[in-house]
Amino acid sequence: MQPSYSDSKLHDALIAFGVRAPMADVLSNALEPGWVATKMGGAGAPDDLAKGAVTQAWLAVSDDPTAKVTGEYFFHQKTKSVSANALWTDLQDQLLNIAVS
Repeated sequence: MQPSYSDSKLHDALIAFGVRAPMADVLSNALEPGWVATKMGGAGAPDDLAKGAVTQAWLAVSDDPTAKVTGEYFFHQKTKSVSANALWTDLQDQLLNIAVS
């Protein structure tokens, strides 16, 4: 995987986890949509393109208690472990400070 893509995915998680503390009334999670056959993913990607946005929609509108959480990482509507780097609150704060500057 390209380092810049990996960095951008880490930054997505850092932001999602970083905003949950100051915005306690907002649910904020990160997710992995899967590796799907797109121009970026390539023809050999194993995941179903139709399932790529299901978790996002589910988190946004579901009344399912498993979707009414914050600070979690999801893959196909299930929690998944995330890189320890994404949980570093000092990195979250640094990135959020850069983003709002």
